[in-house]
Amino acid sequence: MTRSLTVLATGPLTTVQDGGRPGQGALGVGRAGACDRAAARLANRLVGNDPDAAVLEVTLGGLVLRADADLVVTTTGARCSDAHNAPTALPAGRELRLGLPATGLRTYVAVRGEVAVEPVLGSRSTDLLSGLGPPVLSRGDVLTVGDPAGPMPGVDLAPVPDPPGGEVTVRVLPGPRADWFAEEAVRALTGTPWTVTDESNRIGLRLSGAALERTRTGELASEGMVRGALQVPPSGQPVLFLADAPVTGGYPVIGYVDDGDVDRCGQLRPGQTLRFRGALS
Repeated sequence: MTRSLTVLATGPLTTVQDGGRPGQGALGVGRAGACDRAAARLANRLVGNDPDAAVLEVTLGGLVLRADADLVVTTTGARCSDAHNAPTALPAGRELRLGLPATGLRTYVAVRGEVAVEPVLGSRSTDLLSGLGPPVLSRGDVLTVGDPAGPMPGVDLAPVPDPPGGEVTVRVLPGPRADWFAEEAVRALTGTPWTVTDESNRIGLRLSGAALERTRTGELASEGMVRGALQVPPSGQPVLFLADAPVTGGYPVIGYVDDGDVDRCGQLRPGQTLRFRGALS
């Protein structure tokens, strides 16, 4: 008997994500994968999957799924279901409904056996920048569920705090082009708050605050780009790259956010404030 989930509603945006496509940047292929890797891996562990197995990444809730067989599911990240941080039986015909989370932006839904859509270049992740991977979920989609690969962990509940709804502080390290900026700009980056704008998405957070002025105005040849890079376009308003970051970029990178902290940034909503802590000189 085929095990599957039927999508009855998708919310603002729901995609399939896994550990991504690491190591293919030289081919022009970005990593993609879950924005909040820690939350996605926790969801998988709670249902006995490989930590980087495919899950659903749900933006601002609204997802409704119907089980077409007896399944075990859980949600992590932004809290919007009773099954949060705990494995829960979802009998055939029963629905999983995600409401609007009180805090956080992205919720991860793991099903025991993983979401078994067709992989592309070794990954089931949807990359919104390149268009690689499975399409964004639509109402009526039927998602095949694979066979369980490991035992259940025997954990009833993971005591993980919800994403914060207020100001968030993250660690930042010097970037390769920090010397392109005036001392005042470097001090402003780590000494003032930044507001997440509504132009943000899986590619990156667009931040609003003091304009970071350069000391050099020449063109910069495209350089390799990674998740966590803080790139500064001519506007002086930095962009913090997330999961669907491009593999190259032509604007100077003033700093890098610590990789573990990028997960936390993936949960920030427009209007939240972000502070950077660290020395760039």
